[in-house]
Amino acid sequence: MSVDTQADLIGIQEAGQAVAITLKKMHDYAEPGMSTKELDEFGYNILKAFGATPAPKKEYGFPGYTCISLNHEVCHGIPSPQVLLQEGDLVNIDVSAELNGYFGDNGGSFVLGKDYRQLNPLVQASKDILYKAMSKIKGGVRISDIGGLIETEAKRRGFKVVKNICGHGIGRKLHEEPREIPCYRDRLLRTRFRKNSVIALETFISTGARNVYEASDGWTLVTKDKSFVAQHEHTLIVTDGYPIVVTKDNGI
Repeated sequence: MSVDTQADLIGIQEAGQAVAITLKKMHDYAEPGMSTKELDEFGYNILKAFGATPAPKKEYGFPGYTCISLNHEVCHGIPSPQVLLQEGDLVNIDVSAELNGYFGDNGGSFVLGKDYRQLNPLVQASKDILYKAMSKIKGGVRISDIGGLIETEAKRRGFKVVKNICGHGIGRKLHEEPREIPCYRDRLLRTRFRKNSVIALETFISTGARNVYEASDGWTLVTKDKSFVAQHEHTLIVTDGYPIVVTKDNGI
């Protein structure tokens, strides 16, 4: 989507704030012993108060309102009343929603409580690398160059990147052009970022795995080798300088 009018700008910003505030409140609400379904329902009630519709269910029939993934689950985890949060879990929450015809997408990983497995450096790397990549995005920049930056920064910190999931364009739909914004340098990808376009930029930083695989539930993506992956995501409007971050208030 291209932001061509003031109405577009306001619409994208409002959708972005709805998912950002929901994500932050879900992060603050999460505690050991709570089911992922309870956390999901909590998030849904916040989105509903904004008048927003959860995008995974609306667009793809996802069996939940938000995606909540734990530990070796990387993304698209299905909320369940049987899955309970535990101290030290690596939790990823991804909130996307439609509001008045515009979509916002926001995600973040965090360690719940005590960091028994020393995963906070991984989480911090994912966040730091996302912000460094954001600082380099502007109209005309090659998408593959941003992927190369993400991969280089991950290696510098002793981590790897997941290569078969990525960021994407967003706006009037959850997934738009560009369909792929990878976390590595794809030399065959010659597309450039366009000024005024809206994107969901994501980092997938891994302790080892380079690929993820679909679990038996048909939705959740997992690592086969029990690697941990941290993800962070912001919805951005590309400009001639630093992008407009429409999900900036998530606090994660």
